[in-house]
Amino acid sequence: MTVTSEQRFGEFVVVRVHEGQEHVAELVLDRPKAMNAVSTDMARSIGAACAALAADQDVRVTVLTSSHERAFCVGADLKERNSFTDAELVRQRPTARAAYTGVLDLPMPTVAAVHGFALGGGFELALSCDLIVADRTAVVGLPEVSVGVIPGGGGTQLLPRRIGAARAAELVFTARRVEAAEARELGLVDELVEAGQDRAQALALAGRIAANSPVGLRAAKRALRLGHGLDLRAGLEVEDAAWRSVAFSGDRAEGVAAFNEKRKPNWPGE
Repeated sequence: MTVTSEQRFGEFVVVRVHEGQEHVAELVLDRPKAMNAVSTDMARSIGAACAALAADQDVRVTVLTSSHERAFCVGADLKERNSFTDAELVRQRPTARAAYTGVLDLPMPTVAAVHGFALGGGFELALSCDLIVADRTAVVGLPEVSVGVIPGGGGTQLLPRRIGAARAAELVFTARRVEAAEARELGLVDELVEAGQDRAQALALAGRIAANSPVGLRAAKRALRLGHGLDLRAGLEVEDAAWRSVAFSGDRAEGVAAFNEKRKPNWPGE
C-alpha cells in the first residue's frame, strides 16, 4: 500500500493514511525493539495520537496495528516499571490510563489487527477496539496476577463484556495465555485469518465499514457503547437519541437520495 500521509507521535507511534483508503487511519504501535512494550513515553504518544484522530472528521475507521513481526504488544514495560518508586508509579498511572481510554473513546469504529503476542496491556489495547482480527500466530491473555497486579487498562471490565463473567474470571485468575484457535472459539477475537494476513484483512474490513455514512457510523457506535448493560427500556432511549442525531443530517438526506437514484452516496459527513 502506498502511504499518502504519515504523522509520528513521539518515537513509538505513527498514524498513516493509505492511497485508496483516505477515510481509514492506521494507528501503528512502533516500538519493535521492545515488542511494543508500553513505556510512559509510548503511552503518552498513544494518547496524543488518539486525541488527534478523535478530532479528525475525515477519519471514519481506525485500525490499530503493530510494526513488530512477532508481536502486537506485550503489555506494560516492566523493565521501566521495575525502576519506579511508589510515588513515580502513582504519577505515571494517569498517563497509562489515558492511552487505553484514548483507544476506547475513539468516536469512530475501530479494528485491531493482532498477530503474535497480545498480552496484558497489549491485549487490553485490542479489547478497547470494537472488532479484533487475529492471525493464526496470535497468543492473547491477561497475565497480570502472575506478577502481582491486575489488568489495569480496562481488562477486568472489557473482557467480561466480550465473553461473559465466568470465562473472563477463569482467564484473569489463571493468567493463562490463549492461542489463536481457542481465542476465536471463546470470542476473544472476532475473525481468524492465516498467518501474516491480520493487517491486510483488518484494513479491508475497515474499508468496507468506511464506505458507509460517517455520521451514521459514529452515532451507531455511540448507541452500541452507551446502551450496553442498560435495561432494554433505557437502551432503547439511548438508541432513540442516537437516531435523532442522524435523522435530519446531510448524510441521511444523501443516503436516501442515493438509494432512490441507484448510485453510490457522496457523504457530506454532517
